[in-house]
Parts: sequence; C-alpha cells; structure tokens
Amino acid sequence: MPPKQYEPTTTPAGTDEAEKVVQPVTGYRLILPAEWAQIPLRQGTESAVRRIIEEAHTRIPADAPSDKIGPYKREWERRFRASVANAQKNKALDLYLPVRPMGDANIGASILVTESLVPRAPGRSRDTSEPTEVAVQLLSRDGVEDADLSSGEIDGAIAVRREHVAGASVEQGADLASRRVEYMVSVPGDPDRWFVAAFSTVGGGDPRDELAEALVEWFDAVMANFRWSRG
Repeated sequence: MPPKQYEPTTTPAGTDEAEKVVQPVTGYRLILPAEWAQIPLRQGTESAVRRIIEEAHTRIPADAPSDKIGPYKREWERRFRASVANAQKNKALDLYLPVRPMGDANIGASILVTESLVPRAPGRSRDTSEPTEVAVQLLSRDGVEDADLSSGEIDGAIAVRREHVAGASVEQGADLASRRVEYMVSVPGDPDRWFVAAFSTVGGGDPRDELAEALVEWFDAVMANFRWSRG
C-alpha cells in the first residue's frame, strides 16, 4: 500500500561531514492481511468506499432472496459509511477495516490513523525524557482512566502504548464496549509531530474475551513491524 504523506517542518542533517544524513520522513507503512482495506480520509475517500461496497456485493450468493438481500445491503452500506464519516470528523489520515471475512468469521475491529501536533514554547527544553512525557499527557487529556501505559521505541522513534476498555456509547454509535490499543509515535526529524495508530475491537461481544486478546496481540505484532517511509 502507498505510504501516507507527512510534511515534516525540519530535516535532520548534521554540519559535520562525518555525520550520517538522515532522509526526512514522508509517510508510514503498515503490513496488514488481505482481508483489511485502507480508506484514505483526506483524498480519494469516496472512490475507496465505492470499491469496497462493490466488492462486498459480489460476495453475496446469486441465489439469495432479493427481498432480504436488499435491506441487508442498504443497512451494511449505511453502517460502513457512518464509520467512515465518524473517522473523518476526527480529522484522521486513514481508516483500516476488515472488509472480508477472516476464516469463517467477520471481525469487528478497526485501525484509525491520525496525527497530533504539539508546538513547543520558545526555549522549551528538549531533553530525552520529554517526548515520552508529552505523549503521556496527550493520551491522558481525553479523561481515560484505568489504562495500561508503556513506552519504548518503534523503528527508531520514541513510542507510548495505551490499552483500555471503553464502555458502550449509543450517542457515538458504539453499541458495545470495546478493547482499545493506541500507539503514539514521535515523528523522526519533527519532534512536535506525533503519529497515532488506534486499534479498536469488540472481540466476540466481550472486549475481554479470547478473541479480543488474540486481536490485541495481533495488533501489537502489526505495530512491531511498523516502518517509516523516507525520502
């Protein structure tokens, strides 16, 4: 899949000829199974949505009763478009959904990719511990409690991981509670910009069931293989 474009405000380059020049980050790469589809949310959204809907229609058995299939298709498309519209409201970059069955099951899960810009005040310290502190503050500002937080590195960049269970919210279109895992990664060469990948699943109907556990482990593996695109 093509990398998503960022516009880094600075390009790291040393004045010492012996220092290695690092190419600026221009995007990212996620390796996902064929069952997952990418929906860009800033350009090309409608064409991606139409392609997914048309493909979904081709998987409906030809002998299926038309009086039942018609309402099913309309409801599926309504829910699908609502998910995309909700992601766009969050000013996200991309939405990834499992649009094809994985084995014999339809997986209730999603990955939403966004970015966050945190301008630094003039003269603000840039010590090595600060990026992690900034990420934790950003993840804490939505009022989520009882979350598991950890930090480390992903493809050479500082990253903070948060995991929690979000309750159902009919007002926001969430009929069931969901298990959520977010990775916030500092964009190399642009310390004020953060890449955010937010995974959500309802599991098999319980966000703490075995399916949810397996999907969380799967998403952790996806992020372990996350790579920046450069130059």
